[in-house]
Amino acid sequence: MTLPQRHADVLIVGAGHGGAQSAMQLRQQKFTGSILLLGDEPHLPYERPPLSKEYLSGEKSFERLLIRPPSFWVDRDIATAPGTRVVAVDPAAHVVRCADGQAISYDRLIWATGGAARRLTCEGHHLQGVHTVRTCADADRLRAELDGTRAVVVVGGGYIGLEAAAVLAKAGKRVTVCEALDRVLARVAGEPLSRFYEAAHRAHGVDVLLGTTVDAIEGADGRVTGVRLADGTQLACQMVIVGIGVIPAVAPLLDAGAMGGNGVAVDAQCRTSLPDVFAIGDCALHANRFADGFAIRIESVQNANDQATVVARAITGGDAIYDAVPWFWSNQYDLKLQTVGLSIGYDDVVVRGDPDARTFSVVYLKQGRVIALDCVNAVRDYVQGRRLVTERWAGDRDALADPAVPLKELTA
Repeated sequence: MTLPQRHADVLIVGAGHGGAQSAMQLRQQKFTGSILLLGDEPHLPYERPPLSKEYLSGEKSFERLLIRPPSFWVDRDIATAPGTRVVAVDPAAHVVRCADGQAISYDRLIWATGGAARRLTCEGHHLQGVHTVRTCADADRLRAELDGTRAVVVVGGGYIGLEAAAVLAKAGKRVTVCEALDRVLARVAGEPLSRFYEAAHRAHGVDVLLGTTVDAIEGADGRVTGVRLADGTQLACQMVIVGIGVIPAVAPLLDAGAMGGNGVAVDAQCRTSLPDVFAIGDCALHANRFADGFAIRIESVQNANDQATVVARAITGGDAIYDAVPWFWSNQYDLKLQTVGLSIGYDDVVVRGDPDARTFSVVYLKQGRVIALDCVNAVRDYVQGRRLVTERWAGDRDALADPAVPLKELTA
């Protein structure tokens, strides 16, 4: 497409949550310069979390996913260029180059590209019927094939895989989840939560296979017909959904000399090592005090939005730094999981409440201090537990485990 302008005082690359929030916050902070928001998808900014939940199930239309209506961007003089992919950055000249050959200059650049779904590399990974769920187009392709699908294999027992499995099981599909580790959610949660979700999915007819890797995707006439596991087991199916992580989309910045690797490195104001270039969201590798100061990437709406606010304030002369409490959520069946904090490095777990009652919390401790909570259908614990995380509360473990004791009383 023809770009609406060839220069922007602030150029935002990436039209997801972080990019949209950056533009909105700049105007909220009274920034009067020109803003250009580029996205490589042919859509205005939209919400991503519902793609594996309400959008996949058909409960939400695409129009309801839009972060703001089209008129919002026009009314605030925020130029948008959907369908524009940036392939190179020249930091010395303050110019980006697009896939179609067009160039855009900038005074400041905000990189908010997120990442691409990691794909399988085994034999048959290219067959029709193999899907990821990262974009609206991904979900649309998947939905278009559902009528002809009886059995689905989900590769990966993380949140995306489990959310998709829940939607498809409720739709009457025969679903098998294949997880390479010895439990689902092993990278992000403790064993009590993993076992609870395994049981919940099995109760809905999902076959959960643990310690299982895929050897090949089998097919006929270019379409998936099944999955062959490493132990030789054959799983017949008409669809495969791959949920094995995200690759941060930072190659143009790293090629331009930015520091990083698994993401692009940023400081407390989300500045990269390149002049006048910021990075936010899933692709930003930052030191996080809730991870004991280690450099991590956080793939969440909260992280993208909060970092966008920090950058907008930095650009408009503020002194904000990124120090937000991480939080996440996942909806599966009638289970609402809310997480606050990061459980990285925990050495103790307290289960608060009764998992059999389908309302409980898992509290993570490190050296006796609370670092995170996973709350299942336990909104009160989630709200009140935030303070335990921010204060790194340490105290009576029995009181912490007693659901009759409100968490707010522990910090009173």
